[in-house]
Amino acid sequence: MLLILVYSLFFSQNKGPDSLQKYSYQELQQKFYNYNNSNQTDHAQRISTYFLHKAHLEKDDEQKAEGYVMMHFNENLPNALKYLDSLQVITRKSTKPFYPARVYLLRGNLYSKFYNVKAALGNYVLTLEHAREKGNKRQIAFAEINIAYLNNYVGRYRDAANTLKHYLYKTDYLDQKDYDNMHVNLADTYIDLNKMDSANILIKEGLNLTSEAGRTYQYHGYLVESGYYHLKLKKYQEAVDDLLQCKDYFFTTHDVRNQSYTLYYLVSSYIGLGNKEKAVENFKLLDAHIKEKNYIFPELRMIYPYVINYYKEKKDRENQLYYIERFIEIDKVLDSQFRYISRELPRRYEKPKLVKEKEIITHELENKKIIFYVSSISLLSVLLVFIYLYYQSKKAEKQHRQIAQDLIQKVQENNKNEPAPAPQPENIMVELPSEDPKERNANTISEDVVQHILKELTAFEAKDQFLNKGITLGSLAKRVKTNSKYLSETINTYKGKNFAAYLNDLRIDYAIRRLANDRKFRSYKIQFIADELGYNNEQAFTLAFKKRTGTPLSIYLKEIEKSEN
Repeated sequence: MLLILVYSLFFSQNKGPDSLQKYSYQELQQKFYNYNNSNQTDHAQRISTYFLHKAHLEKDDEQKAEGYVMMHFNENLPNALKYLDSLQVITRKSTKPFYPARVYLLRGNLYSKFYNVKAALGNYVLTLEHAREKGNKRQIAFAEINIAYLNNYVGRYRDAANTLKHYLYKTDYLDQKDYDNMHVNLADTYIDLNKMDSANILIKEGLNLTSEAGRTYQYHGYLVESGYYHLKLKKYQEAVDDLLQCKDYFFTTHDVRNQSYTLYYLVSSYIGLGNKEKAVENFKLLDAHIKEKNYIFPELRMIYPYVINYYKEKKDRENQLYYIERFIEIDKVLDSQFRYISRELPRRYEKPKLVKEKEIITHELENKKIIFYVSSISLLSVLLVFIYLYYQSKKAEKQHRQIAQDLIQKVQENNKNEPAPAPQPENIMVELPSEDPKERNANTISEDVVQHILKELTAFEAKDQFLNKGITLGSLAKRVKTNSKYLSETINTYKGKNFAAYLNDLRIDYAIRRLANDRKFRSYKIQFIADELGYNNEQAFTLAFKKRTGTPLSIYLKEIEKSEN
């Protein structure tokens, strides 16, 4: 019914299909893909509609399948999925080596086109499973290449690069456009890996080849990478020069990805140049664009704080609030997608291998009774393991809560005791432990130097200077007016730990106290708290907290809230 309505409406507004009747199915397909690949969607849609109508009239299931494939390319997501569902139904009994993997591959590409990376991954894994069953190396390649692009999305650049290099340089059974796509994507991945020389070689190759061949679209694809390359090298003006050309070109096409990244790199380049007005001007275009197209990518996290701060400085509360809300919205989507892909890629990518192993084991079993017993035992084992892990997790959680409660109690007890006035660092005389004569002879640091270093460390601790970012053994040694070797040896001897552990313990002990005592500080995002404590990122802080206290930060915060309520 959908087909009849589409066909009637379409040809009531266009010339009839008479001009297409003289072409064979193969010729119609060739014309369709020529139009479709050159973004002439109206012509492509006219041919696909006629093609499918012709196949229905002639009751040719094989050509109907091709018609459904052609029709789905230029539809919105719901309608495109309906055509692919029809393709799956009509080919369910097909003996051709590319079914059913073809259906899952097309569905994966469709979801990827509409930025649903979760559904895309699921379909690419199914493609891989069925393609391996049929031994279809082209479909295996397409699935693994697309999974490589998802690896790139979540920052697993090395895995992505390995896959792309393999298929780009060690295979010869893909189409030229597939190799072209891998070539430009490998250049992008090399930039992410900071392999700038390798990236530059690929970019120059691509620019020269596409320029000589008059392939304008592909040329501008490499020009985007050239802009990204110069941006990464902090050659901001050169980046802007490349990207302005791309901006003019890609907004005459339907390429949402290149439109979005062109604007993103432009914003970043103008920030690098210190041109705030141009940066914000292009950012507004980018924000409106991704909102309209619903195209969200991880790098967006890098520039929203800049614009939020820009409006904060201008005291424009309305725009500041708007972009804070947009940032939170985008961050939520990215966090969900990132965690899902990061978790599922390693697990589900190996699924086809596990399925194959299971089949081999199953075929080796002599009868259904053995299969039943083995399966029952396996299920029981899994259940027991899950039960064991559940109780272990509960036990660990209880231990973590107890540790957190003890920490809170200790802070509260310390709060009740009135602290004695802290001595001024210059008046501190540290009593050094008595040493064995042999040890004293081996010690290369004089007692005066040790006293000086310990006094400076006391001041360092008393003034909370350990919260400053970028503290290293060398920088602290300069502040203490000694050398790194003496400082390290003194900390190891008199603090009983190395420099890194000493610095982390000071920060975490401070965090334990302040989080328990300061409700406002506790209400901040973990990233902000980590920054306040001198850490470069949230992960470093949470790992250090767990190592120092034996309990996760999240449980400590929950127990504080419970104790106050």
